[in-house]
Amino acid sequence: MSDPAVTPKKLKPSSLLRSSAVVSVMTLLSRVLGMVRDMVVASYFGSGAAADAFFVAFKIPNFLRRLFAEGAFAQAFVPVLSEYREKRSFADVKQLVDRTAGMLGLILTALTALGVVMSPYLIMLFAPGFHNEPSKMELAGELLRITFPYLLLISLTAFCGGILNSYGRFAVPAFTPVLLNISMIASTVFLTPFFDEPVMALAWGVFIAGVAQLLFQMPFLWKMRLLPRPRVVASDPGVKRIMLLMLPALFGVSVSQINLLLDTVLASFLQTGSVSWLYYADRLSELPLGAFGIAIGTVILPALSRQHATAKPEDFSATIDWALRMVLLVGVPAALALAILAEPLIATLFLYGAMTSADVIQAAAALQAYSLGVLTFMLIKVLAPGFFARQDLKTPVRIAIICMVVNMALNLLLIWPLQHVGLALATSLASMLNTGLLLRGLYRAGVYQPAPGWWLFVLRLFAACAAMLVLVLWLNAPSSEWFAWHWQRRVWEVTVLVCGGLFVFVGTLFACGLRMHHLRR
Repeated sequence: MSDPAVTPKKLKPSSLLRSSAVVSVMTLLSRVLGMVRDMVVASYFGSGAAADAFFVAFKIPNFLRRLFAEGAFAQAFVPVLSEYREKRSFADVKQLVDRTAGMLGLILTALTALGVVMSPYLIMLFAPGFHNEPSKMELAGELLRITFPYLLLISLTAFCGGILNSYGRFAVPAFTPVLLNISMIASTVFLTPFFDEPVMALAWGVFIAGVAQLLFQMPFLWKMRLLPRPRVVASDPGVKRIMLLMLPALFGVSVSQINLLLDTVLASFLQTGSVSWLYYADRLSELPLGAFGIAIGTVILPALSRQHATAKPEDFSATIDWALRMVLLVGVPAALALAILAEPLIATLFLYGAMTSADVIQAAAALQAYSLGVLTFMLIKVLAPGFFARQDLKTPVRIAIICMVVNMALNLLLIWPLQHVGLALATSLASMLNTGLLLRGLYRAGVYQPAPGWWLFVLRLFAACAAMLVLVLWLNAPSSEWFAWHWQRRVWEVTVLVCGGLFVFVGTLFACGLRMHHLRR
C-alpha cells in the first residue's frame, strides 16, 4: 500500500460538490476571459479571410489536444493511476508517472514534428474549401506551423493536470487555461503592429501560452514529489495498459469534437464567414459545458475509478446519479437561455470593430442550433467516465462510431437547406443520440440505477425554468434595439437579463423545496 507519509491525501467522496464548485469557478474565470479574448479577436479581425484561416489553424491542434490529451489520454491514464494509488506503493506510482511521461513525450514530439512539416497538407485535409482561395490556404498553413507545437505543450500540461486531479488538486489544472486567454489577448493587442500579417500575432500567442501553461503546473508536481522524469520503457505493463486504453478512447470520449471538426471541414465550402460564425457560436455554447459539465466530469472520474477499484458499486451508481442531477440543474436553464438570448449575447460580446450586425444574426442562428445540444454535450462528459472508470472501452467505441456516421449523414442532409446552421443542428442531434446510448449502456450494464426522488427533482426544475422563461421573455427587447444600442447599454441589458433570470430560477427552486443538502455528495 502507499506510504501515507509521502502520498498526498485522498479526496473524500463527500467533497465532490465542493471540488466541482472550485473547478467551476476556475473554469468560469477562464471562460469569461475566453469571451474577452474572442471579443478582442472579433474586434481586430471580424469574420474575414484572416480570421477563418486562424480559426482553422488553431482548431487543428486544439482538436488533437482534446482528442489525445484531455480526451483519450485523460480517460485512460486517470483510472490506471487511481488503481496504482489504491493497490500499489508510492514508488510504483512515481515509476508509472515517469514512464508514461517518457512514452507520451516521445509520441507527441514525433507527431508535432510531422504536423509542422505537413501543415499545408493538413489545411487541405481539414479545410478543403480553402483550395479555391490560395491566399487563405497559404496563410492558414503558415499559421499552423506556429500553432501546431501547442499540441505537444498542452498535452504534456494535460498529463500533469491528470496527476493533480487524481490527487484531488483540481484548482491548478482548472486555472491553467486562463494563461491561454491572457496570452492571446496580449498578443493581439501588443504584437499585431509588428507583423505584416497581423493575425500572425495570434498564432504566436498560442505558442507562448503552451509554454506558460506547462511551466505553471510543474512546481505543484514537484511539491507533491511527482514531477515526471521521463523514461521510455515501452514494456512497462502500466504504460501498455494506458496506451491500449487510449486507442479506443480516441473514439469513445471525443465524438463531439470529431463532429465539430467535421462542421469546420464542410463550412470551409460555404460562404466566407461561415467558419467564424460557427466558431463564435460554439464558444458561447461551450460556456456552460466548460464551466460546469467538464468540471463535474473531471471531479467524478477519479472518484469513480477508486470506487470501481475498491468494489463499491452502490457508491459508483450514486456518484453518477448525483452528477446527472447537477448537470440537469445547470444545463437545462443554460440551454434555454442560449436559445432565447442568442442574438443579444452575440451582439453584446462580438458586435465591435470589424464585426457586423449581419455576422451577429448568422452566428446567433448557429448558436440556437447548438443550444439544442448543450445539455447533451454536458451529459456526455459525466456519462463517459462511467465506462472509462471501469475500463470498459467496447461500448463507448461502438456508440461513437454510430454517432459519427449519423452526424455526417445529418450534415450532408441539412447543410444545403440551412447552410452553416444545418451543421450546428446536426452536431446537436448526434450528441442527443450519443447521450441516450451512453445512458442506456450504463443502465443495461447494471452499474447505474436511478436513485429515488427523480420525479420531484424534475418537477422543481420544470417550475424554475418556466418562471425564468417568463421573466426573460418579458424583459428582452427586439433585436433591432440591441443592434442600435451602444456597448455599455448592451452590457447592462444582458446583465439584467442574466442576473434576473438566475435570481428567479434559484428562487423558484428554493420555493419548491430544494435545499443545499439535496445537492451534496
